[in-house]
Amino acid sequence: MRAERLFTLPNLISGYRLATFPLILWLAATGRETLFAVLFCINLISDILDGLIARAFNQATRLGARLDSLADITLYILAAAGMAKFKRADLAPHAVPLLLAFACYLLPIAVAFLKFGKYPSLHLYSCKLGAYLQGLFFFILFTWGFRAWLFHAAVAWGILSWLEETAALLMQKEMVSDAKGLYWILKTRSGAQGGT
Repeated sequence: MRAERLFTLPNLISGYRLATFPLILWLAATGRETLFAVLFCINLISDILDGLIARAFNQATRLGARLDSLADITLYILAAAGMAKFKRADLAPHAVPLLLAFACYLLPIAVAFLKFGKYPSLHLYSCKLGAYLQGLFFFILFTWGFRAWLFHAAVAWGILSWLEETAALLMQKEMVSDAKGLYWILKTRSGAQGGT
């Protein structure tokens, strides 16, 4: 990663997501569904853009990874608020898998704070793919309505990716960004052990 730069385009996009969080949360709380859906979907799209821009223009930084991770939390909070306010009837029959997914989402966060004292920013490939799938589900949910098959796919992939993230955190001696996945972590560990 490059030396830390504060004002990169990806950091500004993540900053935008953080700055609009209170407004979009307020829109959910006050029942303004259409405006909530529009701004929430803009934030979903901007989440994809900041990572693509960071990689395409070599603007990835540790600060950017942390900002992106923090902004991702706000997306999940907004999604939960929007689902609770506007989509409760659709999701009520699926409460058990939804709660299981939520618990699995919190698990790596708890492990990271207990072990390292900070929020995880591993950015595993499985978690990135899961975020795209969940983002697609949220986008369709708030624009066209509930799709059970997409909900179950997003939940299943999310659970698997968060369990992988938890395992990766348990195996790490220090917090790293962009760890890719368990395969690469194990490969690095076996190489390090073979060299000693």
